[in-house]
Amino acid sequence: MAQKALILGCAGTVLSVDEAAFFRDIDPWGLILFRRNCAEPDQIRRLVGDFRAAVGRADAPVLIDQEGGRVQRLSPPFWPKYPPARIFAGLAANDPLLGRAMARLAGRLMAHDLLSLGITVDCAPVLDVPVAGAHDVIGDRAFSLVPAEVAALGRAMAEGLLAGGVLPVVKHIPGHGRAGADSHAALPVVDAPREALDDDFLPFRTLTDMPLAMTAHVVYTAIDPRRPATTSRRVMQSVIRGAIGYDGLVITDDLSMNALEGTLRARARHSYAAGCDVVLHCNGKLDEMMAVASEARGLAGRARRRAEAALGRIRHLPEPLDQVEALALFQDMLARQQTEPSSSGFAAGHALSV
Repeated sequence: MAQKALILGCAGTVLSVDEAAFFRDIDPWGLILFRRNCAEPDQIRRLVGDFRAAVGRADAPVLIDQEGGRVQRLSPPFWPKYPPARIFAGLAANDPLLGRAMARLAGRLMAHDLLSLGITVDCAPVLDVPVAGAHDVIGDRAFSLVPAEVAALGRAMAEGLLAGGVLPVVKHIPGHGRAGADSHAALPVVDAPREALDDDFLPFRTLTDMPLAMTAHVVYTAIDPRRPATTSRRVMQSVIRGAIGYDGLVITDDLSMNALEGTLRARARHSYAAGCDVVLHCNGKLDEMMAVASEARGLAGRARRRAEAALGRIRHLPEPLDQVEALALFQDMLARQQTEPSSSGFAAGHALSV
């Protein structure tokens, strides 16, 4: 059976017999891990290895959301607790070069953590630009309220991940920052005029060279008043592939989120029809994964070329890193930020702990 344009989850810390058989039959492009799947390092390595054995591909992508702050699937005592992205804007306010250097170092350190477990894709950085009155689902997950600063700091983190042999996923294209609702729970509708959306698009336009992007389950009425970006061919063609100019692999956000309507089969079908290359289903429920898989397309044509190009970005030895020394430097710089006032107005009290 041909490899499928799918990324799926699993229920627990080990693959069940049924999950392994399902993955063997379906051959999804990748697996995504959540906190429910992560107990300790050796367990994660076994889980990753069992997935790759099931699909028969040693380089099958394994993804995780490791942004820092509120969205971090790997946490102490086995892994450092990283600060939210917003902390880097505080550093950059006093020293832009330092802010970018620290964002890159955070990405490099996270890549070290992930690659040591066999995880090769991090669903970060967040390139959304929050605005006043938006839902706080993004909040301090965003690097800044200034689009150009989001672009600069997001690039720095993405380059740190790539240097460490881990693929970044820029999200949530074309922008979730104006959303007045959490798309996990409801469908956000953004009524901003088209010209105002250019600020949202700027970070994504600046990082079009990044290999992977994740969509926003958000309606932009100025572009398509009926469908969210994930299932809107108009948004895909006129904005993501058009105005933004992104030609990397586009992955949906989680199809099981409540922002989307219809059955899971319909959500998958509409996402492919809109032009998404790969669909993502996260909750690990086998019956739901089977429903999504029943609509799955083979990974072929431009989607396959984009997927191969993405994997080609990490077919290199990771940039050398003394992890102990680098982590100590990172901690020291954040500790200094805690004791020094920031002209940015952002709170600096996000220490990194282990």
